[in-house]
Amino acid sequence: MNPVPPPPGYYQTLIADDPFWLTLIKVVIVFAALMLVTLFMIWFERRVVGRMQQRPGPNWNGPFGLLQSLADGLKLAFKEDVLPAARDRAVFFLAPVLSVVPAFVAWSVIPLGPEVSIFGEATALQLTDVPVGILVVLACSSVGVYGIVLAGWASGSPYPLLGSLRSAAQVISYELALGLSIIGVVLYAGSLSTADIVSAQQTGWYIWLLPVSFLIFAVSMVGETNRAPFDLPEAESELVGGFHTEYSSLKFALFFLAEYVNMVTLSAVATTLFLGGWMAPWPLSLIPGVNEGWLPLLWFFGKTLAFLFVYVWLRGTLPRQRYDQFMRLGWKLLIPVGLLWLVLVAALRVLRTELTTGQILIAGGVALVVLVGAALLLPDQAPPEEDPEPPVVADYPVPPLDLAVPPTPKRRRRAVTAAREEPEQGGETVTAGASREGDR
Repeated sequence: MNPVPPPPGYYQTLIADDPFWLTLIKVVIVFAALMLVTLFMIWFERRVVGRMQQRPGPNWNGPFGLLQSLADGLKLAFKEDVLPAARDRAVFFLAPVLSVVPAFVAWSVIPLGPEVSIFGEATALQLTDVPVGILVVLACSSVGVYGIVLAGWASGSPYPLLGSLRSAAQVISYELALGLSIIGVVLYAGSLSTADIVSAQQTGWYIWLLPVSFLIFAVSMVGETNRAPFDLPEAESELVGGFHTEYSSLKFALFFLAEYVNMVTLSAVATTLFLGGWMAPWPLSLIPGVNEGWLPLLWFFGKTLAFLFVYVWLRGTLPRQRYDQFMRLGWKLLIPVGLLWLVLVAALRVLRTELTTGQILIAGGVALVVLVGAALLLPDQAPPEEDPEPPVVADYPVPPLDLAVPPTPKRRRRAVTAAREEPEQGGETVTAGASREGDR
């Protein structure tokens, strides 16, 4: 059975009493864990995609190829650092740092486990807990895109600039859908604190209560991290390498690190918001003690790894979308559906807290009658006729807009007509093809 959930703000008070040395230990452990997870994710992605494509993947360096990512990192560190001549010196060096630092900072508010004792000090497996923790994660993901935009602008090359502009539009579009999907969780949890959101799910995970919010968040997190099939800012088929085309050596490695840390961060956020965070899944949650001590770390990272596998699965399965399809998905599907779902969730919350069952049925019946009456009373209106397209006036040749076959040139038409009218000579008919051959 699950323990009694602590009152709101309990973990904030508990973590606030941590001594400085304990906070420093947590920072070092989180940083080292993210570095190791990044190395593991690179190996994991290559192995999984290799299996999907019926090839072994990295299997030479270390057992099962586990040291291949470390070898690639060392190789990047010793590669020549090529600097473009047209770069902006300060911004060119600042951009990779601005991408990778927010990715690490976002992990400071993610709860990894419940209350434990470290060297005799009672604390929680979380670096810090603030009343607006989920807004800290959104702010970090929004700031990280500035590194991509500045990298494209400071490179002094057109292809990185196009990739950075795509990234800016992409983050603006999918950040809205991501925020809308989180509001439903905040309404039910009654708090913006990530620790309080996890505690509120001890009676049931929000993936079952808010399935539409979970689907919108899952799609938006793929677009937010620029991963396939939404990797438009670094589309090598039309942008060479995207925003990091002019980067090499350790600067390129920082962009690579930021991408994978962001993947792990948003997977951990999805676990926190919709899968109960560090709590064990059913029916394991019925066993006493599974949600206490250090064991919840296993449940948390297991759920996070499941999300990371979906990332890899999408990359090995789906082709890259066109940019107009990608933007249409965000603006015309995810955002409208998110708004309608948010209104429905808010209405249900009000109805459950302020109205009785009879009043809810009466309100639903009245709304249904109004909708049916509006559908019956509104006259059918035929769609307006489309105006013909205005003629295109230009100083250069314009191809036919209706894709019709262009008319036959006059010279060829005269030759074909003359060949058809020419009488038979020597028992053979001169064909149009022969006439055209004579013209040549």
